[in-house]
Amino acid sequence: MTKNWKDEKKVIMIDKIVERMITIEKSEISEECPISIIDINKWEWAQGVGLYGIYKYAVATGKDKYTDFLEKWYDARIQEGLPEKNVNTCAPMLAMSFLYEKTGSKKYLEYIKEWSAWVYNEMPRTKDRGLQHITTGIENKGQLWADTLYMTVLFLAKAGVILNKQEYIEESKHQFLVHIKYLYDKSAGLFYHGWSFEENNNFSAVHWGRGNCWFTAGIVDYIEIVSVDGGLKEYLIDTLNSQVEALAKYQSDGGMWHTIIDDESSYEESSATAGFCYGILKGIRKGYIPDKYYDAAMKAVGALKRCVAEDGTVEKCSYGTPVFDSAEEYKNVVCCPMTYGQALVILCLTEAMKNEEKK
Repeated sequence: MTKNWKDEKKVIMIDKIVERMITIEKSEISEECPISIIDINKWEWAQGVGLYGIYKYAVATGKDKYTDFLEKWYDARIQEGLPEKNVNTCAPMLAMSFLYEKTGSKKYLEYIKEWSAWVYNEMPRTKDRGLQHITTGIENKGQLWADTLYMTVLFLAKAGVILNKQEYIEESKHQFLVHIKYLYDKSAGLFYHGWSFEENNNFSAVHWGRGNCWFTAGIVDYIEIVSVDGGLKEYLIDTLNSQVEALAKYQSDGGMWHTIIDDESSYEESSATAGFCYGILKGIRKGYIPDKYYDAAMKAVGALKRCVAEDGTVEKCSYGTPVFDSAEEYKNVVCCPMTYGQALVILCLTEAMKNEEKK
């Protein structure tokens, strides 16, 4: 642990956010999802993002108690029996893959093999062989969502590395390219939430915050996971820089971003802000993004700290959000404590400390 991680005040704040995440269970929110995306003890995408955040923090700080939590969490879910395979239920497999590398546990390896083979061979495809965004009980026929990159493609890439399956890695590259092809809005420099091959449109053509952050936060980790190089790496980084340039124009005076990025009448939202901040800071540290965006990122860090309640709850985090047919529906999504909101802030604050060390 470096000197910066001995800054007790900063570490205590992140610890509080982690501790609050692992106690999130029930809520007054009435959930329509077949599997709760609030309860930490369920296997879904929200929890998957949360587990990944915990793992990255445990590695950064050397706090084995959080690695122990992850092992107990996976053991409990395995004993209960895992749910049906789809885009969202693949999300917890990402942290499991990293945990396997750390522990060498063969029980994890068997699930990594099974689920990655299903993604590669059996997950439904759209035109252009994009991963169809199937969720629990919902086909979403012919639909591409930005969320898929974070929830499934990162895992497929990691599995490809672990299992030495180059075909998985190549498939992950294809998925990033096809999602950029149909979701990136060149006129705005931002991503649409989804694309429908059935309707041949981007639904409501909204530049939704968290949907955009799945690219910002995901691409910097993806490049690291698969060691992308050459023209593809340049293309992905160029796309990231174009997005960050656009994001800089829409950051609020207080440092946050709105749930619809380019609509100031929509509320400011913490999970998207944290995802942007994490991607920008890591991009700067890795040399992908110019240093000129550092101040904007640190302004977001300050804003996010103000979103953290005394008990570690990350406030202003919007609930799970499907692709909507109108901007108004995005604006009406309720805010409540969510594991992904906690995790994205953890990733952001941890990356801020790494940047401080570099400087």
